[in-house]
Amino acid sequence: MNPIDELRAAKPAHLDDGGRVDELTRATELARAMSGPRQAPARRRVVRPAWGLGLAGAAAAVTAAVVVVSGNGPVPANPSRAPGGTGAVASAEPSASGTRTRAPRVALPARQVLLAAAENAARQDEGSGDYWHSESVSRNLYTVKDGGYLVVDRNRLEGWTPSATGGEQWSRSKSLGARPATEQDRKAWERAGSPSAFKAVIPGKGGGKEKYGAIPLSTSPRPARTERSSLVDGDKVFWLGRNVTMKDLRGLPSDPAKLKKWLMASYEGHGTEGDSQEMSGDVWLFTVSMGLIMDMPVTPEVRGAAFRMLAELDEAKVTADVTDAEGRSGTAVSVQEPTHGGGIDEKRLVFDESTGRALARENVVVKAGTFQAGLEPGTVWTSEVLIGSGWTDAGPKGS
Repeated sequence: MNPIDELRAAKPAHLDDGGRVDELTRATELARAMSGPRQAPARRRVVRPAWGLGLAGAAAAVTAAVVVVSGNGPVPANPSRAPGGTGAVASAEPSASGTRTRAPRVALPARQVLLAAAENAARQDEGSGDYWHSESVSRNLYTVKDGGYLVVDRNRLEGWTPSATGGEQWSRSKSLGARPATEQDRKAWERAGSPSAFKAVIPGKGGGKEKYGAIPLSTSPRPARTERSSLVDGDKVFWLGRNVTMKDLRGLPSDPAKLKKWLMASYEGHGTEGDSQEMSGDVWLFTVSMGLIMDMPVTPEVRGAAFRMLAELDEAKVTADVTDAEGRSGTAVSVQEPTHGGGIDEKRLVFDESTGRALARENVVVKAGTFQAGLEPGTVWTSEVLIGSGWTDAGPKGS
């Protein structure tokens, strides 16, 4: 997801300044980078929020009135290898059986669902404060190099973005440790001696060979790490197709057509991280809108307008009764996009329809490619769950 932290501490120079980057390189680095704080680097390009900004392209369009699958999608070809019982990365943690059952199919008009969410989002209380504070938990699914079993690496992320220019951004990250993804993976881990540390495979080009080697993971949580940095250029706080200021965000139009025009002014025909792979306008707009809805201190009316934009996307699909990684039930809106190496991902935003609040964003395997080698369709392989966000006068303790 991708959406990212050690990226700031160890972000390769080729990811800066909007350079064109091979999608595999970018997605590999961004997925690992999610394990740390999401504070913007003191560099020219603001990379937050970074979840999902890199899986490029568009896939088969679906109509606005779609068939909604109650549950989390199709049953995996091999359910015991899918992480958990609901298809969310949270269920990617051990479960009693590691299996899922097919739920009945329910017909729902996507546009109607999203317009209802838009109405509720626009009625949210806004609040005020010196900082925009957010807290989330990211989960990434990996294959252990020497064991072949799947593990879920989990990290808690917090961010404080100042409302005033010239201030400092704060971020706090804490590794929650990795654990076997399913009961089957737990048994394989135990057969391997229940190691507390192991290396995870990072798939590369050429049939999934380990071009990028492996990364060290541990089952043990690590102490939280708090960092701070000056705002990029003194006032840039988020990325929304381009670096934006707090003033930009607070001044976004609440009319869906005008908001779309504002956002699409930054669209250049390729992925959101400046990579060279083509991406349709609808998928690009969906990707940017996910960040706007979930991460950013926009007005409730603008958040409602973003849902209205999504309601007009021909490629959008709505799925009912989705359980996120924290066990919360919601509705998902998603689009499909091709990934490197012949794969297809479903990029989705999970939200509470009754309030219009974002719950999580996820990447779900539709067809395994280079990135998702060995994962079954229906597997959520990266996820970020929003624990909470809002304005506050309090910065991080010890600041």
